[in-house]
Amino acid sequence: MTSEPIGVADAPLRRKAGTRLRKAALFKQLGPGLITGAADDDPSGIATYSQAGAQFGFNMLWTMALTYPLMTAVQLVSAQIGRVTGCGLAKNIGDVFPKPLVLSLVGLLFIANTINIGANLAAMGAATQLAIGGPSHLYTVFFALASLALQMFVPYEQYARYLKWLTLVLLSYVAVVFIVKVDWVAAVKGMVAPTFPLTADSFTVIVAILGTTISPYLLFWQSSQEVEEIEQKSEAKPLAEAPEQAHHEMRRIRFDTFLGMAVSNVVAIAIMMSAAATLHAQGKTEVGSAAEAAEALRPIAGDFAFVLFSLGIIGTGLLSLPVLAGSAAYAFGESQDWKCGLENKPWEAVGFYSVIAAAIVLGLGIEFSPIDPIRALFWSAVINGFVAVPIMAAMMWVASQRSQMGRFTVTLPVLVFGWAATAVMAVAAIAMLVLNGSP
Repeated sequence: MTSEPIGVADAPLRRKAGTRLRKAALFKQLGPGLITGAADDDPSGIATYSQAGAQFGFNMLWTMALTYPLMTAVQLVSAQIGRVTGCGLAKNIGDVFPKPLVLSLVGLLFIANTINIGANLAAMGAATQLAIGGPSHLYTVFFALASLALQMFVPYEQYARYLKWLTLVLLSYVAVVFIVKVDWVAAVKGMVAPTFPLTADSFTVIVAILGTTISPYLLFWQSSQEVEEIEQKSEAKPLAEAPEQAHHEMRRIRFDTFLGMAVSNVVAIAIMMSAAATLHAQGKTEVGSAAEAAEALRPIAGDFAFVLFSLGIIGTGLLSLPVLAGSAAYAFGESQDWKCGLENKPWEAVGFYSVIAAAIVLGLGIEFSPIDPIRALFWSAVINGFVAVPIMAAMMWVASQRSQMGRFTVTLPVLVFGWAATAVMAVAAIAMLVLNGSP
């Protein structure tokens, strides 16, 4: 009889435990970047991607290959500014532009975000009505009040954890791709060698996709969330004060942001492909909203695909509301030197939470107004297109200045792609002005 050396028998258990620990450690590195990327696929984004797939089939998939490096670069810059300086983007931009100009840009951001909140709430209410019946207005009010209550009364650390888990709802869109019948050869061709007419309609869809994937509110949110991460952890310091933390934190930011933006684009691709394989293939080329896209899927792709699509609208809506309202509150608060942060109680940061409440309540008002939410979304994209250019230009300037970033200025590749993204958004803004069309 032979005996095994001590510890050999339980080696497989130790390996499994080690694997679980490594996976847990990787998951803990995910946060601001993952949530920001997931929030990019909000109901208004879902409507844009569905429209692109319905109208042009697979021929707009190439835009995702274009936007991925650009959106990743600007989000990396935003996150790095927050982590290095310990201040949000609005505070840093205030060091570049005169305060009245910054306040004007923040005001336009608030208007665009409020319209977006209203459209997202309407889509969530409509999707719930389609799924279970009942009054859509009631569901819309419920989602608005529930989101507001969570932001105001749930501790930030716990709330951020919920948001991170909520990103899993995006997998429903990936699942839809495997339920519907996809022409994979055509999909690959649309990614690398698309064919579509160079018309005002096609360019408007391209501009809408750019405006949906590279939005100013995402920059403010991720930068401010890096500041929140510093304030939540006693050992964490701005890198300008604790350069020894740079290696670990910069690696975490890169991993978080690259993955978060990849999730955003993979989901966008899945939505476009689903719409192309079903709606476009059946000759339906107009999609008015995310809920309309879900409803149109049901007779073509079946009830299961419809349920998954509707679940995604509700889940991404819940994920996007705090990002839209919170980014406006951070921008306003930082520009006015208010006390900011979701870790504060409402009575400790009255101004900050007042902006959040105003954005959600005013957004809710759009549901009960005669304003066409789709038309409103178009004009919010116009506002975002123009606001994004000076904000991104100022952000890139801040990120390249040693006077503000010290030794942690952004690297040359990120700088190149960041300025390229700024140039693309400038062209998009001019195109919006020239085209002056409706979605």
